[in-house]
Amino acid sequence: MSSKYNFIEHIEKGYTTKGDYITMGAAMYEGETVTDAYVKIPLKTLNRHGLIAGATGTGKTKTLQVLAENLSDKGIPVLLMDLKGDLSGIAQPSPGHPKIDERHAKIGFPFEAKNFPIEILSLSDQDGVRLRATVSEFGPVLLSRILDLSETQSGIVAVVFKYCDDNKMPLLDLKDFKKVLQYATGEGKKEFQESYGRISTASTGAILRKIIELEQQGADLFFGETSFEVDDLTRIDENGRGYINIIRLTDIQDKPKLFSTFMLSLLAEIYETFPEQGDSGQPELVLFIDEAHLIFKQASSALLDQIESIVKLIRSKGIGLYFVTQNPTDIPEAVLGQLGLKVQHALRAFTAKDRKAIKLTAENYPDSEYYDTTEILTSLGIGEALISALDEKGRPTPLAATMLRAPMSRMDVLTPKELKQVINNSRLIGKYNEEIDRKSAYEMLNEKIKKAEAVYEKEKIKEEKKYTKTASRKSTRQNPIIKVLTSATFIRSIFGILKKIIK
Repeated sequence: MSSKYNFIEHIEKGYTTKGDYITMGAAMYEGETVTDAYVKIPLKTLNRHGLIAGATGTGKTKTLQVLAENLSDKGIPVLLMDLKGDLSGIAQPSPGHPKIDERHAKIGFPFEAKNFPIEILSLSDQDGVRLRATVSEFGPVLLSRILDLSETQSGIVAVVFKYCDDNKMPLLDLKDFKKVLQYATGEGKKEFQESYGRISTASTGAILRKIIELEQQGADLFFGETSFEVDDLTRIDENGRGYINIIRLTDIQDKPKLFSTFMLSLLAEIYETFPEQGDSGQPELVLFIDEAHLIFKQASSALLDQIESIVKLIRSKGIGLYFVTQNPTDIPEAVLGQLGLKVQHALRAFTAKDRKAIKLTAENYPDSEYYDTTEILTSLGIGEALISALDEKGRPTPLAATMLRAPMSRMDVLTPKELKQVINNSRLIGKYNEEIDRKSAYEMLNEKIKKAEAVYEKEKIKEEKKYTKTASRKSTRQNPIIKVLTSATFIRSIFGILKKIIK
């Protein structure tokens, strides 16, 4: 092993930055924290995405909290996915603790308790600013990928969107979309066939079943108006600190389809909305996706391709994506290869499969003459992690086992009273929490069907009247034979013949 002096020089050289940065903690050498050997992440490279991984209870959420706080302090807005419900405490300062003081003394970095501006967002009926999007905003391609449709079914979805565009019918929620599908093979079958070709009832039935599956995971609450504007995620408070937007997702942990639908729509909207900026001094917005395996779980290959494309392209918009999960193997290789910052907490080797996963994880990090990566991955303590980042020129920094600094805010949830106060003080509640159900495809098609039915009823009544009138005329017109047989001349002739016969 090299000397401690060489190690310190190695860390200082590798983590020296010209621009602004975030201090994550101090590097460790042979299990001991080296005071003042700071591990620093340049703000310039934070749009190169990242990974926070490690076994349960090793400190991933606290690392996420530290990054979010420091980004906010630098004037960079943050969006957090809170699936476990333990991030709302960011709104309150840390009460402090002797163990925090001890940790910071080892690091050589002063501890400061702070609270941060937060906004509570919600995808469901939970309290908070409601997040919604319309079906039209998704578009036929993204919606087809989310529903995992075949090529034929995707073509039908495209036809439905074209029909609604041609007829100026807004597609706002799933109710609208289902109505148009049913109309295409029902009352409007002839109309669709004339303009767009024949649509198979079997195909529309399959699409409807996929929509119902999505609805069962709560998507009916997500699709609709008022649609959330992603620019509201980039707000700065009066002190120049970026807002930390926390999406409460505690009630959708068992709904991966809804979670991935929301995430994909959000990333697509951000990509479409934000201007191109390349590598600037700092990111415009940083998103932390906790329990990231939920996005990739049960995702189709088409959906994975869409996510991979967005991850590759979105950094040029100044957006950083950070995936938080237990094991790096939860993330597809194509996505993992795009992640510049890696914060790896301890992994536990209970089985042969675990040991194999640890070896694979170790291969994702740069070689180091100071660490046996495979060994150190199992020996890290709580609040310690292996860090590999990118320097300002985009080169990997030296691998550093790091004693991480403590969060400045409370490492616990808000009380119901505190949470209510945060929500009541929100400037976005009034903008987004009023549910709007304006006239859209559902109502317009119902009106169209009613009009068609009314016309049909009028025609039916008209035909019935015509038939009755004709029948009546026919009944009053006497048959010519009967007319002859009953005439006075004919009867006299018959009597004359009878008289002759009798005589």
